[in-house]
Amino acid sequence: MPRGPTDTIIALASGAGRAGVAVIRISGPGSAALLRSMTRVEGSVSRETSLPEPRRAATRTLRDADGGFLDEALVLWMPGPRSYTGEDVVELHVHGGPAVVEAVVQGAVGTRLCRIADPGEFTRRAFDAGRMDLTQAEAIGDLIDAETEGQRRQAIRLYQGEAARVFEAWRGLLISAMASLEASIDFPDESDIPGEIDLTALEPIEALAADLAQALGDAGRLASVREGFRIAILGPPNAGKSSLMNRLARREAAIVSPIAGTTRDVVEVRLVLSGYPVWVADTAGLREASDAIEAEGVRRALARAEEADLRIWVSDASAPTEGASVSRETLAGGGRSRLGEVRAGDIRVFNKADLIGAAPPEAGAEDVFVVSARSGAGFEALERRLTQVVRERLETNEAPLVTRARHRELVEEALAAVERGLEAARAGIGAELVSEDLRLAARALGRITGSIDAEDLLDRIFSQFCVGK
Repeated sequence: MPRGPTDTIIALASGAGRAGVAVIRISGPGSAALLRSMTRVEGSVSRETSLPEPRRAATRTLRDADGGFLDEALVLWMPGPRSYTGEDVVELHVHGGPAVVEAVVQGAVGTRLCRIADPGEFTRRAFDAGRMDLTQAEAIGDLIDAETEGQRRQAIRLYQGEAARVFEAWRGLLISAMASLEASIDFPDESDIPGEIDLTALEPIEALAADLAQALGDAGRLASVREGFRIAILGPPNAGKSSLMNRLARREAAIVSPIAGTTRDVVEVRLVLSGYPVWVADTAGLREASDAIEAEGVRRALARAEEADLRIWVSDASAPTEGASVSRETLAGGGRSRLGEVRAGDIRVFNKADLIGAAPPEAGAEDVFVVSARSGAGFEALERRLTQVVRERLETNEAPLVTRARHRELVEEALAAVERGLEAARAGIGAELVSEDLRLAARALGRITGSIDAEDLLDRIFSQFCVGK
């Protein structure tokens, strides 16, 4: 059947695969007709024409267009606008075998009263009906993808509208400032409206610029909640980096060998610390490379070190060495670099504690740990510190705002426009140009929540959803 926004659509809304119960969702103006077509009251020989009482489960026999038995189901009838999509919605709770689900869906499509939903089409219709803004719609996708408690908490806060309220409040400030500027343009002779820009009236916009900059500063932390906090394990060859990662992962994730240069590429494992996803990367030993492959491994290790949220420097406690020196050739034109320098916020680990009689002089200092990857000695304290760092870096009481690349781009656009407008106002440039910059900033913020948006952007966002949502 031709596709359109007023079609009646159907899809599996619960998870794929075997289950005790599967939920099939139907939405659109033809939902009632489809339900009447497919159902009959249990024990009745005639096709049922009445609908169940709204929002109360009823048992129905489902049949295809030829009257063939499909399943016994619990049916929910939810007339719009009090439904997920704002349209008439039907839910069929059927037995959860894949064959049953397929038969029911195909039986419904066979009536020619509905079609299979596109990815994200149910949520897209909820957005179009004003049931949620765009940040809340994105939060539904985050809730579906959430694998850790931290991800769930952030998605819930977005779904409850915390971000939308902040963005709309900022947009309201800009609109108020624009109204004052427009008044000075349209009514320059009125005694109570100044002809020049009153800079004190723009003080809230200066505060807004600071808030926008702060939101961008928090973007990395919020992205880490969604995508994972990144930890890089660095150090010279044979310091025990791979053994350290295996101990953290509690499995043999990386090859361990006494041969220097065994690890040539970045090897990652995923952990969950304090309810947040964490990616731990084992990297090639940092030293002067003996061949082109090892040199590439060193370059990738350095790149991962720059991208990491936290770096762990590992040394061999039984044979402490200085940081490796890497040549111009290894760094591909970057010159000689000292790689063993620990920066503020890094963690130092002296491994192979089982091979030494006395702890290194640095032992006991802040964020310095003496461990044995072989026996596990000292690991409890190290893991406790890693968990603490992840929690401190990612937890916040502030509303999660810039959680996606799309949000970052639009907040950057808004901040640039606000700063241009403020600079123009201070320079005495006409109110028309200042107002235009504020309008562009307000438009950018409106695009985040979807109060102002383009069709192609909506299509791109909702196409990333799973079918049935």
